[in-house]
Amino acid sequence: MTPDDLKYTEEHEWVAAPTAGVVRIGITDYAQEQLGDVVYVQLPEVGKTVGASDALGEVESTKSVSEIFAPVSGEVTAVNAELEDNPELINSEPYGGGWLVEIKLGDESELDGLLDADDYRKTTEAD
Repeated sequence: MTPDDLKYTEEHEWVAAPTAGVVRIGITDYAQEQLGDVVYVQLPEVGKTVGASDALGEVESTKSVSEIFAPVSGEVTAVNAELEDNPELINSEPYGGGWLVEIKLGDESELDGLLDADDYRKTTEAD
């Protein structure tokens, strides 16, 4: 399941189109399948400034711990507090209730460097 209206990274994060300069970010369905049952999520503080490719936090599953990377640069404006008590939302709703953070874009042109759904599908088929 790879929604066509999102952008993607090769590290398996998704980015929703900006609303008022803010994007919502999560990990893909493919990523959550590879991780297995998510049991803990560490997210950044609201107000933190990140650069593209900076570590945003971690997702811990019954199999492993994986870093989450910022697909774009900007300021973290929101984190999904629901994941604190319900990290399994990443497994059940990776593109909905399992979102991770929202970032106010520093440079909207960074979105042009991300993969579209077709290109992302090709990267996961190669794995």
